[in-house]
Amino acid sequence: MEYYSSHINRLIEQLSHLPGIGAKSAQRLAFHIMNMPKDQVEQLTSSITGAREKVQYCKCCYTLTDQEICPICSNDRRDHSTIMVVENTRDLAAYEKTGKFDGVYHVLHGAISPMLGIGPDDIKLKELMQRLTKEDVKEVIVATNSSLEGETTAMYISKLIKPTGIKVSRIASGVPVGGDLEYIDEVTLLRALEGRVEL
Repeated sequence: MEYYSSHINRLIEQLSHLPGIGAKSAQRLAFHIMNMPKDQVEQLTSSITGAREKVQYCKCCYTLTDQEICPICSNDRRDHSTIMVVENTRDLAAYEKTGKFDGVYHVLHGAISPMLGIGPDDIKLKELMQRLTKEDVKEVIVATNSSLEGETTAMYISKLIKPTGIKVSRIASGVPVGGDLEYIDEVTLLRALEGRVEL
């Protein structure tokens, strides 16, 4: 038996598709939206639609941006000879919050996971290797998560890059095993960056 109108049920169903949102949270959000002023609801929907239409991958590092080249890649004051490889844009943002890394990034949009059927061709590894042939890169810092998938990806990247003569390092284990970078405080991230080791 349905308790709510079809419009509310549809809204609850759509909200429940979001990550980390269960049925009860979706219901709570739906009723919150129903009680919001109409202009706020319109701002919310237009910002979602606008972001989905305008945001794209940076042509250089593959982070999410609303420009062809993101502000980090287009910044001449950044050290373009050092590339930090991260799994997603949230990890990039976590390192940017430390304010201590002045290099550039490469966003993989995932990690190698044979169990989930994600191989090297399913993430932005080919694009990373193309960057290394075009740019004068001295070091690649692998800052993937300390999970099985992150470690597998780090080792794969190391094996790909080592023959080129470019230094490959891995962030130190200040980051707990199984921890996601986006949830770790800046001090821990900074220690992990400063204590990185060559792979």
